[in-house]
Amino acid sequence: MTGSGGLVATFSVWDYVVFAGLILFAAGIGLFQAIHGRKEASSEEFLLGGRQMTAVPVALSLTASFMSGITVIGTPAEAYMYGTAFWLFVFSYAIMSTISAEIFVPLFYRLSITSTYEYLEMRFNKLLRVIGTSMYIAQTVISSRVAVTGLDLWGVLVATGAVCIIYCTLGGLKAVIWTDVFQMIIMLSGFVAIIARGAVLQGGLGKIWNDSYHGGRLETFSFDPDPLRRHSFWTIVVGGSLMWASMYSINQSQVQRYISCKTMTQAKLSLYLNMVGLWVTVSLAMLSGLTMYSIYKDCDPFTNKDVGASDQLLPYLVMDILAEFPGLPGLFVAAAYSGTLSTVSSSINALVAVTVEDFMKPAWPWLTERQLSWINMGMSVFYGAVCIGMAGVASLMGNILQAALSIFGMISGPLLGLYMLGIFFRCVNSTGGLVGLISGLTITLWVGIGAQLYPPLPEKTLRLPLSVEGCFAPDMNETTTITPFSTVLQTTTPQPRPALADNWYSLSYLYFCPVGIIVTMITGLIVSAISGKVTLSHLFVSDRRKLDLNLIEKDPKNIQGLENQVFSDNEIALKEKDYKEKITKF
Repeated sequence: MTGSGGLVATFSVWDYVVFAGLILFAAGIGLFQAIHGRKEASSEEFLLGGRQMTAVPVALSLTASFMSGITVIGTPAEAYMYGTAFWLFVFSYAIMSTISAEIFVPLFYRLSITSTYEYLEMRFNKLLRVIGTSMYIAQTVISSRVAVTGLDLWGVLVATGAVCIIYCTLGGLKAVIWTDVFQMIIMLSGFVAIIARGAVLQGGLGKIWNDSYHGGRLETFSFDPDPLRRHSFWTIVVGGSLMWASMYSINQSQVQRYISCKTMTQAKLSLYLNMVGLWVTVSLAMLSGLTMYSIYKDCDPFTNKDVGASDQLLPYLVMDILAEFPGLPGLFVAAAYSGTLSTVSSSINALVAVTVEDFMKPAWPWLTERQLSWINMGMSVFYGAVCIGMAGVASLMGNILQAALSIFGMISGPLLGLYMLGIFFRCVNSTGGLVGLISGLTITLWVGIGAQLYPPLPEKTLRLPLSVEGCFAPDMNETTTITPFSTVLQTTTPQPRPALADNWYSLSYLYFCPVGIIVTMITGLIVSAISGKVTLSHLFVSDRRKLDLNLIEKDPKNIQGLENQVFSDNEIALKEKDYKEKITKF
């Protein structure tokens, strides 16, 4: 009986057929674009799609590449166990989109760069560019571990990973973007199938909403200012906005997509359309989680030991309620793995871009376009194998949603702080930027690793109660009497905790990014003031000609932004005399 616990059905032949068919069709789209759309085998064509993409497919790709692997598995479990506070991220997505579109898109678009971290060399020095690129590579490879947790299908993982590597290697960014469009449709279809079937079983969406209300799942708004509170209005809107801004504003996987657009207007529009896509995706994920709670409110599979981790809850639900419809479980697994492929494919293409642009081209400037094309394809295979391998050991990570966002906050926060120093503060020099970045990264790694070793206590995470009173006991012909989940937590033996565990290490994971930004910026300003002999009055000089800090090498051969042909429509009217001063700062 659905919702009463115990074993659930396994994949049928039709499920495998649907799953394989959808994945192969997605790969076919990518390969078609690779063959049909590539005009020449240039590095720019491979990495940026020839800068000829439009807003809608780029927007769908932006949504798929970062929300997919995390959202499909993690967000419904979040709503099931913690309620709908995560829904407040719709405000964060709006703030993030505005920051990215109005500040960072004009900057990167004017520069006409391939790697985001080229800016760091222009503004500071080559060392900071190498450090920034290395931090991005480490973050991307580590975070790929969280893409497929909970789906114990090693054979399918290897097969789909191989498909992903093939179309990334042959098609480049254009193949990745158009494949993401199809994969996004599959992911949303998976959520809709779960919600629709759940509504039929429970007697309508009203019943699901009512169960969620009485179960405390709809207490979305909490204005508690406590920074140790895992999710509140302030942690999500303040911390979450900056965390997502760090992903979309400077992360190579995202920047590479919107600078591939034909014009800057298209690039900005892609971010605002992506915002709407994120709203729809997180809303469907939340409704899927509430559907799960309505079905399992009296028999929690996690407490009943039917699943071993929270990220296995949604796959368990799918097999429980959709198994009688051959092919639908395959649709869901295709949705989950579409998320995985989207995340991995975007990571592969971005990792290739930063490796080639930031390491190989400077080291071997004599490489021809043909040689670079072969290097691009070889690096795609290498990074694809690395990302798939890391994803395969994802079961060691625990809460995949929080783990992913924590990693992004710990590494992207200090990097965003460095970019903000370079853009908004003219007095900051390379020494200040380097010391600020190292300081910010040290602090975020300290609090992040400490939080993993000594997780916050239940009163800060506020996991909502779950019951097993309605679980069916086959050997007793009656319901079990296992105590509720909240009681189990209270009876566990407390482990010794250091003094920092209940304050510093219990800081909300959403504040990791703001902490990194603040520490990086304050340290960078102080060190620059000391090492550069610049007073605080120079922070906001009205006449830029009074301050010459050599922010960019004044070599006419290196002028890039105005040479970009996409500016021929006069979208950006920069005067030549202002170019060198405006190109790396506002």
